[in-house]
Amino acid sequence: MATDIFLLNISGQDKPGLTSSLTGVLAEYDAKVLDIGQANIHDTLSLGIMFEIKKGKKSSAVLKDLLFKAYELGIKAKFTPISLQDYESWVDQQGKDRYIVTILGEKLAAEQISEVTKIISEKNLNIDSIKRLTGRLSLVKKEEYPRASIQLSIRGKISDKTDFTTKFMEISKELDVDIAFQEDTMFRRNRRLVCFDMDSTLIQTEVIDELAERAGVGAAVKAITESAMQGDIDFNESFKQRMKLLEGLSESVLQEVAEHLPITKGAKRLIDTLHYYGYKTAILSGGFTYFGHYLQEKLDIDYVYANQLEIKEGKLTGGYLGDIVDGKKKAEYLQLLADNMQIDISQTIAVGDGANDLQMLNLAGLGIAFHAKPKVKDNAQSSISSIGLDGVLYLLGYHDRHIDLMS
Repeated sequence: MATDIFLLNISGQDKPGLTSSLTGVLAEYDAKVLDIGQANIHDTLSLGIMFEIKKGKKSSAVLKDLLFKAYELGIKAKFTPISLQDYESWVDQQGKDRYIVTILGEKLAAEQISEVTKIISEKNLNIDSIKRLTGRLSLVKKEEYPRASIQLSIRGKISDKTDFTTKFMEISKELDVDIAFQEDTMFRRNRRLVCFDMDSTLIQTEVIDELAERAGVGAAVKAITESAMQGDIDFNESFKQRMKLLEGLSESVLQEVAEHLPITKGAKRLIDTLHYYGYKTAILSGGFTYFGHYLQEKLDIDYVYANQLEIKEGKLTGGYLGDIVDGKKKAEYLQLLADNMQIDISQTIAVGDGANDLQMLNLAGLGIAFHAKPKVKDNAQSSISSIGLDGVLYLLGYHDRHIDLMS
């Protein structure tokens, strides 16, 4: 049976029953819907319907009735005939690889979006859809916590993913915007475990530096901490050096420091949302269990792995108990948790800021460098530097309306 294929594009003010009315006309003529998509911006509708219909009287009659119905509804209708060859070529593209590009920032400018989409175009990739993930920004009220995110679903073959992500990283640095690139796989849609570094990730400080200040050795410990986070010296060696400097510090100082830990912006919103949707969360830290357990109770974290301070007669000895939780150990704990939960490592997410986080960031299905040191950002899969910790939710594809269900 000979058929015609048409693409119907509708634009105009959105109103209830519009899609029902148009598809009702198609139903009267036994048309087969091949594809349909809709987007709304500021109550303005853009609707596309690709349909197949028998050649002849039905074909011309359905176009006339659709135009009449569009006139009744006060919308514009445009028809584009599609050849069978073009349609089949379009169908063949559906087997190509799919990727997700997420753009994050306090506000998004046209230049940022233009540069990202230019890279996509240069790689001969198609953008299937663009979705805004954050709520609308007021131009009158001042936002207490401004954030904006859009998600691009793209399709095609990428021969060199490293080159692709390198170009995104360059744009990120030049235009102060975060760009995350992920393969759109089954595992991306079914992640179950999120693991966090603690110091300078879940909290906005390095606990060992806080302890050092109270021990009167702040400058010396901070210098060692910074070198370790930059990856200039071995973490284990730096840990031992810093611990020795804390010898004799009163145990009572630990509680004082814990009660004043500055929680990172967006952390509670992130963890509350993750739990609402059934994720498990963990702290994998080169810091200390005392503070990890404090945060575990405060934020409702499921698991904590960190270093245990040695305390005798109410004072820190300058030593520790058990193995040092370094970068290698963090990756081991990530794998252990995944194994215990009986999930694939691709279903895990790791978030951290320092060089000792890189192994777990690169092992996880999604590794996110959060407000990280340059070396870490350059070697991580994704990074967030422009907004708070809840930016992780946008990389998972959540919209603000999914997040605000709990409030």
